Amino acid sequence: MAILERHDTGAVAHLKMNAPERLNALSDEMIAALQSELDALKQDRSIRVVTLSGAGKAFCAGHDLKQMTAGRQAEDGGRAYFKDLFDRCTAMMTSIQTLPQPVIAKVHGIATAAGCQMVATCDLAVAAEGTRFGVNGVNIGLFCSTPMVALSRNIPRKQALEMLTTGQFIEAARAETLGLINKAVPPDQLDAATEELASTIADKLGAAVKIGKEAFYQQIQMPMADAYAYASDVMVENMLYRDTEEGIAAFIDKRDPDWQQ
Repeated sequence: MAILERHDTGAVAHLKMNAPERLNALSDEMIAALQSELDALKQDRSIRVVTLSGAGKAFCAGHDLKQMTAGRQAEDGGRAYFKDLFDRCTAMMTSIQTLPQPVIAKVHGIATAAGCQMVATCDLAVAAEGTRFGVNGVNIGLFCSTPMVALSRNIPRKQALEMLTTGQFIEAARAETLGLINKAVPPDQLDAATEELASTIADKLGAAVKIGKEAFYQQIQMPMADAYAYASDVMVENMLYRDTEEGIAAFIDKRDPDWQQ
């Protein structure tokens, strides 16, 4: 049984973490499998959108604490193992946002610690009502410092710090209000709502979405004047696409565009 499953529906790739007995923890094996699949998707021009979900009763419970405990047995107390673990996890998370295709988290059950980080890292997220989100490492004496990076770039600072310092959960409705997820839907509508969002994006010009996703993350880190200058250059490049010209012509002519990408 594969620890990470993939099936494609048209231009949408569906990834499912498949270690339900461990609440889809980000074990060494899970991180490696995710990284491998993300690397493959980066080169797959047939895929325009990716969804990410978890098997069983939870989306992802964060790092595998049993593996982390075993890592402590090294002569250095686990320093080298922990550094390597968090570096590999950071690289995997970064790969989600540098992927050309938008990634939609489909969340249910719980998303805790690095699992919550993954939701915050994904470009978009849909969750089942009742899903709980937390960065609750502080409850066991481990502040969620790496999840903090993604979380604090999704929700307001005071709410992020409250979650990080109290270790308390928030539910899907609150997560939607804060901006951690795009929408919360009844559990029996989670699949359909995620598919609708994915198919809507997949119907757009893939080249435009690709250049736009990259530009989004680049400009958001810049001062406003620099962001406008950069975004203007991106718009120029986008306008020169053959399919963009066709899309504009189709809009003017009131017909469907004949896109080639």
